Amino acid sequence: MVASVAVLSDVHGVLPVLDAVLAEPDVAEADLVVVTGDHAAGPMPVEVLDRLVGLGDRCVLVRGNADRELVAVARGGTSEHPESQWAGRQLRPDQVTLLDGLPHPVVLEVDGFGPVVFCHGTPRDDDEVVLVDTRLERWAEVLADLDDAVRTVVCGHTHMPFVRLVDRRLVVNSGSIGMPYGRAGGAWALLRGGQVSLRHTPVDVDATVAEVVARSAYPGRQAWTDEYVRSQHSDADAVRAFGPRDGR
Repeated sequence: MVASVAVLSDVHGVLPVLDAVLAEPDVAEADLVVVTGDHAAGPMPVEVLDRLVGLGDRCVLVRGNADRELVAVARGGTSEHPESQWAGRQLRPDQVTLLDGLPHPVVLEVDGFGPVVFCHGTPRDDDEVVLVDTRLERWAEVLADLDDAVRTVVCGHTHMPFVRLVDRRLVVNSGSIGMPYGRAGGAWALLRGGQVSLRHTPVDVDATVAEVVARSAYPGRQAWTDEYVRSQHSDADAVRAFGPRDGR
């Protein structure tokens, strides 16, 4: 059982923000860093995966839908997302093997929480959408297969941080590192002592955009970073966009 877990999600190949979050004292001192999917689909895929792997046994990577997509592209497939189409072709063979072998979901024993399910979309599907205002009947469907002992679920995928109770289960979304909706900077969460805290790491957005543009070879990097690193999409925009996918 671990005493503390720093939860990161949806890095999407944005190394400077990832590094800023990893430098946070509570992240550096956590027993584990769990990253709940979509690690590399963005402008710096190779560098981000190397950084995460470099954390060693302290880091647990969970598979996201974009990770599956990168594997498919790397093996000759295609993607409708230009950044994934490019990123999948940049990966080294060992990185493709890494992404292809990632588990989903992951269950860890955390002090004060018991068994915690870490997933990307939902425990049953890495591409399934649930939101803070998803109706309880929908939540009941997506959590139906969980053991009764699981009282905490940590997810990602929708890039918006929230904590809410769902019929006595605690559900946490840590938000996004690389593609935040609603607020620029790195969103993450800390599980410690039976408590959840949503955290935010501010960054110099102009400097971050400039660094990604300078270090990435992705042809669309300027427009991509201007849109996502600067968080041009509000949380309201995202809820409206994702809402039709949560069964409402």
